[in-house]
Amino acid sequence: MPDVFADLVGQDEAVVELRRAAAAAAAVLRAGAAALVTAGRASGDASAADDAQAGAVDPSTGMTHAWIFTGPPGSGRSVAARAFAAALQCAHGTGCGECPGCHTTMGATNADVRMVVPEGLSIGVGEMRALVLRAASTPSGGRWQVVVIEDADRLTEAAGNALLKAIEEPPPRTVFLLCAPSTHPDDISVTIRSRCRVVPLRQPPAAAVAEVLVRRDGIAPDVAQWAAAAAQGHVGRARRLARDPEARKRREAVLAVPRRLTGVGAAFDAASALIEAAEAEAEASVTEADTTERAALETALGAGGTGRGAAGAMRGAAGQLKELEKRQKSRATRAQRDALDRALVDLAGFYRDALTMALRAPVAPVHTDTAALAGAGAQKWDAEGALRRLEAVLACRAAIEANVKPRIAVEAMMLALWKG
Repeated sequence: MPDVFADLVGQDEAVVELRRAAAAAAAVLRAGAAALVTAGRASGDASAADDAQAGAVDPSTGMTHAWIFTGPPGSGRSVAARAFAAALQCAHGTGCGECPGCHTTMGATNADVRMVVPEGLSIGVGEMRALVLRAASTPSGGRWQVVVIEDADRLTEAAGNALLKAIEEPPPRTVFLLCAPSTHPDDISVTIRSRCRVVPLRQPPAAAVAEVLVRRDGIAPDVAQWAAAAAQGHVGRARRLARDPEARKRREAVLAVPRRLTGVGAAFDAASALIEAAEAEAEASVTEADTTERAALETALGAGGTGRGAAGAMRGAAGQLKELEKRQKSRATRAQRDALDRALVDLAGFYRDALTMALRAPVAPVHTDTAALAGAGAQKWDAEGALRRLEAVLACRAAIEANVKPRIAVEAMMLALWKG
């Protein structure tokens, strides 16, 4: 089995830094164990032994208690955080990929590694307080308590404050790993940023993404190269395009939009089609999980029971079912926005191709299968027109991120694309 960093594509500098930190963390544990033995033999002082056993992190060793992984979508922020968590739990301190610590962490079954993966639009203060409380416990495996927070930019202000208190006064054996697009205050608070070490990740080159698709997923080299280029360095999306015919059909429909913009009515029709496609994709992705969750909760609350009090228990469960529906609605909204954003990234890639062709830039197109259409657009619009259209797509993404209604943002974008 390859080591835990094998799937972190095109991030050689970050891997070197994380390996060094994991080795330093292992050295901290060894030093703490040695000090414990020495303290116990010398005096039998229980307090001294406890201090030695704590194994507090010393930043000067290359290891610290809080990290932020930043980078564009698809750069591997969560992959890097999970791999580093595995290296911290590794029996050898290297992330060997073979020991129980590595296996359980990568398989999401390690009791000392907690993954926070937001399904809705935000991470609330209640969830964060409960997590911080659990993270303060002593590691059951004798190494580290690791908290991985994916999409830390979705922390509410109150949740961020709860996390900040834990980072300011961390338990001696707890490590926080946060993932965010950037260290901009809109993504992560300045106070949290100031107490963390930042690991910047870059968009991996298409060749590196294609290589991992061939090696790990057994995808044909030509398909892997096409998918890596079309996904613009996003490893997960490249895999989806290479293996899922429905994903390819959705992409083709998005890239047909420029041809459909023949008037105001056509612009609104294209906007409706894009929104409806995102809604359908999101519904398909969450329906099974929603049904399973509701059935499990109803069973736990006594649904279908025939004993005395079963009906009354279900009547009293309305509040819990309502809370579940609220969480599921938030997850569906997030899924819809993610699906729409993927479509907008594809559309931005098309207009980027038109811009580079208008400028005669010596770079390969993102979408090789629509290069002829992009070339025709470059001749019709010139560089300035292609740039305005690209900016309209990017402005739509920013508006949706700022909680503008997706339909309003997409309709405004389509009109801007038509007008040029």
